[in-house]
Amino acid sequence: MSLMGIGAAAAVRLGVALSSSHSAPAGKAISCSSRTCHHPSKEGVPWAAVIKMSHWRGTMPFMRKVRSVFVSDVHLGTRACQAEALVDFLREHPAQYLYLIGDIFDFWSMRRGVCWSTEQNTLIQKVLRRARHGERVVLIPGNHDEALRDYCGLSFGNVRLAFEWIHQTADGRRFLLVHGDAFDQVTRYHRWVALLGDVAYDGLVRLNLGLSRLRRWLGVPGYWSLAGYVKRKVKTALQFIYDFEGAVAQHARERGLDGVICGHIHWAAIKEIGGITYVNCGDWVDSCTAIIEHFDGRLELVAWAAHAEREEAAAAAAEPIAAQHAGKSAGAKVRLEKVALGSIALRQRQSVGAEIDGV
Repeated sequence: MSLMGIGAAAAVRLGVALSSSHSAPAGKAISCSSRTCHHPSKEGVPWAAVIKMSHWRGTMPFMRKVRSVFVSDVHLGTRACQAEALVDFLREHPAQYLYLIGDIFDFWSMRRGVCWSTEQNTLIQKVLRRARHGERVVLIPGNHDEALRDYCGLSFGNVRLAFEWIHQTADGRRFLLVHGDAFDQVTRYHRWVALLGDVAYDGLVRLNLGLSRLRRWLGVPGYWSLAGYVKRKVKTALQFIYDFEGAVAQHARERGLDGVICGHIHWAAIKEIGGITYVNCGDWVDSCTAIIEHFDGRLELVAWAAHAEREEAAAAAAEPIAAQHAGKSAGAKVRLEKVALGSIALRQRQSVGAEIDGV
């Protein structure tokens, strides 16, 4: 086939791909040679055209960094929501599966007042974009966005709503995905106490934001959570966490599963409880934590707030070195300019001398 024919075929297939939001069938392998892509939906398209198409669509569908991402307790609509940090995290972790495990929206807090930022809009758009580009997105409502439970079983913008989900990892383990409020006795039977506690926790998080800004201004390294400190120091809070973890793990055991991944208590963890792998995603109002699954089935807890602190510290440490190198470069440039000017002046003097000698 001529180059013109190949280009025309690529353009046609590119237009079809851009107009379609369907992903490849599950279980289909993706293999690529140096010239041609053998993805099921792009058979025979030159690989360079597929790369160009992927950049055009704003994603690289063949370059998944992790297999699955699990996020909970984002609390969109509140001042404490760390939407910008979550956008950064998702940008660094493209995946095959994205699970939003409850309290993604905070309707409780929105009754008192809505705080919706540009970053929160960006987060919603990013999740919908990932769903359009073939990433499987499942939203499991929690107690703060329980109104969405009326729509479980439906899909909106390629995002599936479900009361719970069973996820099988790459190594064959089966995990129950559930928000976890059903195992919280306070939320179930003493709703007014839960609402009061929500207001108190919101106050702690807001105070923690101010303390974080003060620590950065004073140059204190590392991330510190006021809410986490209170939880660790208050015996009643610790006992509540232990009781919650035990109840969730027992439920997974009774259902014959290997583990459970939940949220709700804003206390990230990966641990073994009686032979059951208990996993909690944490939150994105205080600790900024999530769970990722690697392609070998291994689960990892990512503390993005601490990661961001380390990145900032590394950048701050690199600034003097960069400035020093910049100073050296500027000095070398000045010296080179002086040498060049001297050479020009010398040539001019030699030219004038030659003219005088000729006269």
